[in-house]
Amino acid sequence: MTSSTGSPAMIRRIAGAIGAAFVSALVAHLATVLVFFTASGADATSFSQLGDYFLPSALLLFLLIAVVAGFDGLRRWYAAIPLSILAAVLAGLFGSLITVINGGSTLDGAAIAFVFGTLVGPKLVFVIAAVVATATVGRRLWSLVTGSKLDVPPARDRRIALVRLPAANLAEGQVTHIARSVVDAEKADEQWDNYVAALIEHGWDTIEVPVAAEAPDSVFVEDTVVIFGDTAVITSPGHETRRGETAGVEDTVRELGLRIARIDLPGTLDGGDVLKVGRTVYVGRGGRTNADGIRQLRAIVAPLGYTVIAVPVTKVLHLKSGVTALPDGTVIGYPPLVDNPELFDRFLGVPEETGVAVVVLDDDTVLMAESAPKSAALISDLGYTVVTVDISEFEKLEGCVTCLSVRIR
Repeated sequence: MTSSTGSPAMIRRIAGAIGAAFVSALVAHLATVLVFFTASGADATSFSQLGDYFLPSALLLFLLIAVVAGFDGLRRWYAAIPLSILAAVLAGLFGSLITVINGGSTLDGAAIAFVFGTLVGPKLVFVIAAVVATATVGRRLWSLVTGSKLDVPPARDRRIALVRLPAANLAEGQVTHIARSVVDAEKADEQWDNYVAALIEHGWDTIEVPVAAEAPDSVFVEDTVVIFGDTAVITSPGHETRRGETAGVEDTVRELGLRIARIDLPGTLDGGDVLKVGRTVYVGRGGRTNADGIRQLRAIVAPLGYTVIAVPVTKVLHLKSGVTALPDGTVIGYPPLVDNPELFDRFLGVPEETGVAVVVLDDDTVLMAESAPKSAALISDLGYTVVTVDISEFEKLEGCVTCLSVRIR
């Protein structure tokens, strides 16, 4: 279930692939023709003949580089160079083969030997020109059009936390299970800064997703994507006002080199309903995530080695508004808010409603809300280091510490 071709990210990827392939093929073709044109004494009649001879290889190079670029093959030099060599060699060989066939020659052993011989003759210059053009101008154009950074370390080699600045209309965010109260936007901005600072302090590389200026709930970036190793599942938010939030997130995770999968309507799924405990994935079936969304997620992650368990959610907005998990896999939750605690292998009740949410910073450290001191003390007594932050303004919108980031590790 990949992203639709109508999305801005996909349009840029297609344009980037075509642009990179066109420039690479054009530069390789012109450079090769000019080399042999010069070597022939700049004979004007030879220019068009040379152009015709190398044109089939240039067209094939265009097609092959477009495929390579379309599958992110130009992002990193150590992949771009061997792939461009392979594309150039294949383009040279099949270009020579087309020339032989068009010339009316029989495709026998001698003809095949001639085709391969061109790789150490005229097509060698073409191959070299193609590789240089693709690895330089082709990659640069691809990066410019797609907005992707070249040669960034793979996401799996870093501890990345995606975050998103609060929108100016944050106070208009949705509330479902609590009464609406006044949100102090200035205080919320300060709390968000402190939350991000806590992530950075504990070794996380924070990356800001582009602001969704007209989406009040967009700061709760967790709901838009769920990460499974090298796969990013772009969600289908259950509230229609939030469905525009996913575009910027998709752009960001794609730039990180993650494979994209997608939940499509009529399926709905919010990331806040997905709790991963090892290879088990608990998914809340509630107001924001429906059965079709769960079925689609199961189909995506089962081949990746994950097992999906659906969990009824009726008392809170999301599953992770009622339960999260400690680094050792123990699920913690506030019992009055949990429909079926027996569904979890190990369940530990906490004494406060806002104490259910923990962000795992490392194997020994968790991040919790400042509003749950008794729960923090309980977790600390289990041998964990507890870092607390004040997120009171986000709690007024049914948010918690997990909602404000997406961790990639």
